[in-house]
Amino acid sequence: MSKAFTRESDAQDDEDIVLPSLPVGARNYMTPAGYAQLREELFRLIDDERPKIVEIVHWAASNGDRSENGDYLYGKKRLREIDRRVRFLTQRLELAEIVEPSVHHGRDHIFFGATVTYVEDDGPERTVTIKGIDETDSARGEVSWASPIARTLLKARTGDVLKLVTPSGVVAIEVLDVQYPAPAP
Repeated sequence: MSKAFTRESDAQDDEDIVLPSLPVGARNYMTPAGYAQLREELFRLIDDERPKIVEIVHWAASNGDRSENGDYLYGKKRLREIDRRVRFLTQRLELAEIVEPSVHHGRDHIFFGATVTYVEDDGPERTVTIKGIDETDSARGEVSWASPIARTLLKARTGDVLKLVTPSGVVAIEVLDVQYPAPAP
């Protein structure tokens, strides 16, 4: 069989991964901690991981037949993944607008970086923290500022009753508490 029928293209790998996109015309808001985390990941990929993979690929290429060399094939694929992530992180960090949530400490208005406790009609209390698109972790109760719940909550105050549009219909939610991190001394 010809190599032309067994080789995967670089373009095919790029199409498989869907990265979170920014809303059209929107800024890429981030907390200082989120910015630092993405920056650290970028430098780790560039300074540590990529050179190790390049060394493995170089060694594997020197062994001869590349068509059946697992180290070479996996290494080249991993290099494409790293390069794609580096491009993504570079673009996101260039567009980042760092917002310090602690400047709102003590206020009851909901802005970027707020930790909000709310209750739905006859539902349990929920607490979410509004963060940047690239730094959210739903397991820790973090939501993107562009998510429906965050967009509903933004600019509201403690005690406000809001209408959240969900796939199953409109739900009334009441804001119970708003917290911000304390400013650094």
